[in-house]
Amino acid sequence: MKSYYRLMLGARSIHANDCFGEEVVGTDFGLTEDLTDKLPEEWRDFNKKFILTLIQNEPGKSRVSAGLACAAIWTVSKGMKDGDILLSPDGQGRYRVGEIIGGYFYRPGEFLPHRRPVKWSPDYIDRSEMSQKLRRSMGSGTVCNISSYAEEIEGLIGGTVAPMLKARDESIEDPIAFAMEAHLEDFLIDNWARTDLGRTFDIYEEEGELVGRQYQTDTGPMDILAISKDKRTILVVELKKGRASDAVVGQLLRYMGYVKDELLEEDQMVKGIIIALTDDQRLRRALSLLQGTVDFYRYEVNFDLIKT
Repeated sequence: MKSYYRLMLGARSIHANDCFGEEVVGTDFGLTEDLTDKLPEEWRDFNKKFILTLIQNEPGKSRVSAGLACAAIWTVSKGMKDGDILLSPDGQGRYRVGEIIGGYFYRPGEFLPHRRPVKWSPDYIDRSEMSQKLRRSMGSGTVCNISSYAEEIEGLIGGTVAPMLKARDESIEDPIAFAMEAHLEDFLIDNWARTDLGRTFDIYEEEGELVGRQYQTDTGPMDILAISKDKRTILVVELKKGRASDAVVGQLLRYMGYVKDELLEEDQMVKGIIIALTDDQRLRRALSLLQGTVDFYRYEVNFDLIKT
């Protein structure tokens, strides 16, 4: 089964037109060696091998940034399979559609030297044609998997959009439920600086781009990855749109374990936060053993009608 990806071609799509013209996609991140025989089947193994190389090549680069770079290099070079579909922004609010048609090759000294051949469609998809959920799922960073929107993407490629997909965004019967379900993550990130968390932590950024949203791990994507302003604590935030049960604790601890094993510097520690509408007795019992390590925050949603 083919997968679907959003792929950025250089910072702010600076190499998009070059890639469109040369029928390729690629990555860089300062890794100047041929990876032809160095691409394992698992991205985590690639990270372990090259994360220190990227840090050494760019002094001051954090393990978080290096981990993101390794994951992007591996995904484009190895993780994407022949026949997978790409949506690459052109820097003007549109996405060019392409299909991976061959394996990895290396072009030293050229832009995005770690490359794959691509067959680009002559057509573009305008961002305004996408559903709100798909636009939000385009994520940040170099590459993200958007295969859960395969039906809509295929409709856009074919020139149609399934009516049900449009209806979900344009006909909202329960505005409060919609806000909680669709906009909790957006709202928190957009208003991060105004929250209690924003006084102490910053969401991870890389070269001015937000990369701490849906940060990929080997057990799934974290909702938010942040770092304290003194750089001593890495924070994992898990959002639950409604009631949180004790099951979320195990999920959060898996993400925190990944941070401990893969991202922490020697002088750093990891903490976690669960944000939900309500909790229950089982969650409170579980968290009672994790005081100082995992905290719970409750959010509120208000909906008012004002006559004008």
